[in-house]
Amino acid sequence: MASTTPAPARTTYQGNDKLLLGIVLGVITFWLFAGTMGTVAPNILTDVNGPYSDPAAKTWTSPFVGVDAMNLAVSITALFSGMFIVVAGGLADRVGRVRISLIGNGLGILGSLMIVLATGPLALPLMLGGRAVQGLSAACIMPATMALVKTYWDGPGRQRAVSMWSIGSWGGSGLAAIFGGYVSTLVNWRWIFIASIVISVISILLLRGTPESKVAQTGEAFRFDLPGVLVFMVSMLALMIVLIFGAKIGWASPVTLGLAVVAVVGLAFLVRIERRAAKPFIDFALFANRTFTGATISNFLLNGTIGLLIVTQQLLQLAGGMKASDAGLLTLGYAVTIIAFIRLGEKLLQRFGPRQPMIWGSLIVMLAVLLLMPTNLLLGTYSWLAVAAYALFGLGLAFYATPSTDAALANLPANQAGAGAGIYKMASSLGSAIGAAISLALFTAFGTGGAAQFVGDVLINQGRTDNTALRQAAVVALAFNLVMVVIAIVSIMVTVPKGKEQAEPAK
Repeated sequence: MASTTPAPARTTYQGNDKLLLGIVLGVITFWLFAGTMGTVAPNILTDVNGPYSDPAAKTWTSPFVGVDAMNLAVSITALFSGMFIVVAGGLADRVGRVRISLIGNGLGILGSLMIVLATGPLALPLMLGGRAVQGLSAACIMPATMALVKTYWDGPGRQRAVSMWSIGSWGGSGLAAIFGGYVSTLVNWRWIFIASIVISVISILLLRGTPESKVAQTGEAFRFDLPGVLVFMVSMLALMIVLIFGAKIGWASPVTLGLAVVAVVGLAFLVRIERRAAKPFIDFALFANRTFTGATISNFLLNGTIGLLIVTQQLLQLAGGMKASDAGLLTLGYAVTIIAFIRLGEKLLQRFGPRQPMIWGSLIVMLAVLLLMPTNLLLGTYSWLAVAAYALFGLGLAFYATPSTDAALANLPANQAGAGAGIYKMASSLGSAIGAAISLALFTAFGTGGAAQFVGDVLINQGRTDNTALRQAAVVALAFNLVMVVIAIVSIMVTVPKGKEQAEPAK
């Protein structure tokens, strides 16, 4: 096959509101609809498995979908998005951004349909398969649609289009808990994914007829790093299974240890083969750039803190007895602050450089975690703390997002910018997947008591005591998120230059 070079700039077609609406609708199928799973997971479990066999312990004797499997379903979409976003972006450049956007929407329809049909003995394979396909859909849609925005709009029009794309992603993420909570409470959780199918169909209709956009081909052979992709995929899947099912299978069991070895050896082997590959799937040479490395690590970790939102939403429902709609409504401040202040991060970047707003944003996220940790309080008091914490969480991410992207990409050479952007976005998705998986694994493992009882020495529960284990388990999971934020701050302080000591963006 032929390699590619940038195609000549287009001279005729200009992006319009029809195309932009189709792009934004495609984007929200992941951020808004697929993003609801963490909030509505308790509703899905009770719907698929029926009434609890043990209402006090909130367990079933022989569930079609177990709690650990549900945790995997929550995390696997972001995992598959992260694993394949670089590959899908490269395919979009070669075969066409419009075509890959349409394929992504088609995959979104398939994934949502599988989830809608998840019932009875087929519930688990359909649920996991559908969530994985949703991840592939997101991997196709996100890079392809952003490339269309950059290709078919110029000047102020491009800035508006980028803002609309960002609102679709950040806004969708912020509203996911509210939307999912209300739909699952007022109608049924399956209608979330029925609505997603409708939105994908509308997106396809709006995108159809758009002139194709791709890069021009040359005579040089194109090399696809299949070994790198396969090794990475197997390693990440093994790691995810260990993280989620390790406590249930047994940390010292041959299965867990074997999968852990596969993950560690696989990732080590990946570094070796990627350094030798002519066209590596992941260009590890980029990590020689300290600023890129620090920004990417902190991006991975800050995205991982989405686990605090998922765990506390489930805590409010399982331990507090709140409806999904009421728990989701508490996250309104998260949506408002992340949308309202995302541009402020850009202004802070322009005035202070990336380092300061990245640290400030991380510190605000840390404060949000700390506010959520006193789970011993009565539900009314804790709910108000959650409202404040969710709003601060959105504010912190808004401060962090644009400066972090700039720190990662602004001083890379022009010929590394595309690869750097792919790795940075991969870190976002993988951070969300792994952070959510570990947070949920801790919450589930300690939710029956045991080792989590040590929290009682620090936080004495007020009110009900039948939910003590769940409340303490949430503290353990939140402590993990706190550690991630601390490491992110250290990473920023060590690697990102002070002030505006950034190299000029590559022209």
